[in-house]
Amino acid sequence: MSTFDEIPKTQQEALRTVVLWLADDRLIHGHRLSEWAGHGPELEEDLALANMALDMIGHASSLYAYVAKLEGREEEDYHAYFRDDIDFTNCAMVELPRGDFAFTMARQFLFSVHAFLLYQALMDVLEDEELAGILKKHFKEIRYHLRHSGEWMRRLGDGTDESRERVQHALDDLWMYTGELFTSNAHIEATVRFEVFTDPATLHAPWMEMVRQVLDDATLTMPDQNQYMFDGARQGRHTEHLGRLLAEMQFLRRSYPDASWT
Repeated sequence: MSTFDEIPKTQQEALRTVVLWLADDRLIHGHRLSEWAGHGPELEEDLALANMALDMIGHASSLYAYVAKLEGREEEDYHAYFRDDIDFTNCAMVELPRGDFAFTMARQFLFSVHAFLLYQALMDVLEDEELAGILKKHFKEIRYHLRHSGEWMRRLGDGTDESRERVQHALDDLWMYTGELFTSNAHIEATVRFEVFTDPATLHAPWMEMVRQVLDDATLTMPDQNQYMFDGARQGRHTEHLGRLLAEMQFLRRSYPDASWT
């Protein structure tokens, strides 16, 4: 049965749905960041990218562990390694190929602004103390990711002609994937009814304002607001890039499903 066959009918099902969204976003995003290991433009940034990748994958791991607890599973790795691409609920933006450094920083910035606002909203909404505690731990690192990527947007935008052109091009390419962060569907509406999620549309205005402030500082141009927006990845309609990423990421674990470290 696909992840998207049934709308959540209980608060626990709705909570599981929300945590999987968060975990899938962070696992796939962390994998893309990990592809920079050893390829950063300078040593300090190489380490910073590796640390952010570890943060994202660590966040995903703790969220998958929470889902496993809700489902009564003993193994938290199932959702990371034994689902097909159609069952993943991550937004499309995080699965796009690594691109150049400007693309990576632009994606990190746009994603981090949304994560910052979403976690703030969820910490206010959630009554589950355990999950709220997990998010509070993650939030400290999200604030660093936002500050770090925002500083790079300013450096690239207000730097050389080439750096500005590259980061502007990256923003223009990524923008069509940002609308998905704020759209709703039957699953999201159910999670809002059960008071375990926030209406994503309410985050759009503050997200735009935070993004606009940094782009103005960086002398960058806000992309066209009326362009086509990609949608559907949260319902399993992903780009072709996710399947390739999962084939690489899941190969060893699926080849030896019963293997252990002992």
